[in-house]
Amino acid sequence: MIPDAINNLKEKILAGGSLSTVEAMSLIDLSPQEEDALIEAAAEVTERFGSRDFDSCSIINARSGRCSEDCKWCAQSAHYKTGTMSYPLVGHDTCMALAAYNRSRGIGRFSLVTSGRALSGEALETLCGYYRELRLAGGMGLCASMGLLDAEALAKLRDAGVERYHCNLESAPSHFSTLCSTHSIEDKIKTIEAARATGMEICSGGIIGMGESRAQRVEFALTLRRVNPVSIPINILVPISGTPLENTEPLSGREILLTVAIFRMIHPHAVLRFAGGRASIAKEIQRESLRIGINGSIMGDLLTTIGSQIDEDIELIRSCGYNFKTPQQ
Repeated sequence: MIPDAINNLKEKILAGGSLSTVEAMSLIDLSPQEEDALIEAAAEVTERFGSRDFDSCSIINARSGRCSEDCKWCAQSAHYKTGTMSYPLVGHDTCMALAAYNRSRGIGRFSLVTSGRALSGEALETLCGYYRELRLAGGMGLCASMGLLDAEALAKLRDAGVERYHCNLESAPSHFSTLCSTHSIEDKIKTIEAARATGMEICSGGIIGMGESRAQRVEFALTLRRVNPVSIPINILVPISGTPLENTEPLSGREILLTVAIFRMIHPHAVLRFAGGRASIAKEIQRESLRIGINGSIMGDLLTTIGSQIDEDIELIRSCGYNFKTPQQ
């Protein structure tokens, strides 16, 4: 592909079109000049379709550890010895205090995230109670990430005030089966479709840098079009000691930028959300990522790794030309 061809793809997207599978796959093997053209094309698409109001969210690890699933990247899997803290359910006062803090800092969305294949029973009822209280408090959109729930459980969350359900596809179908044997991408898609049927929006992305090829990252981005998420979290693998991926080589900054560019070209209207692992990459790569595609982020601490501090995040976001309004403004 020559830069003119990339320009043609950009013009197609700017005119309201979308890339075909063949066109998306043509972005895999590029010369350095073509890669530069792709990055600039993604910047133009972001400028045209991306909101300048930065989409912020924060999460609570509401149930930690002892997960039955064998996802090779995860510190919370019971299959691996990682030393991650385990607890059955976050306490009410802790949850409300963290929510109030994030609300006071201007964070736009708030999510409870639980380990395990699926939340159920008394634990689900307890967290639905939390959500009802959070809905009454107002000030933030409410999200949930609680595994492979069925329609009944998802309906309970929706009735409690949850507006958006998060379920990552994690990686390309051709790669996912090498990373997890206890559930499939089709299991995830079934949950996502059930969540959408309740009226919830969908947040779904995954992790890059788990040994996949660039072609598989394109495949992953194309597969996400099946579930049409409004928000796509892009995690960068942080290898956790004790997991099968603990010795995985990190992606280069250039590869991260190219991935962001490809995702923006395939998903011109979605929020591309930096999530886990971004604190491990250089600030200049973070800045360039915001220019070419990233327009949302999980802020504060994450699940089993430390995220960036909120003040630092706000400074970076504003310096890149995005709006981030605190409640005092």
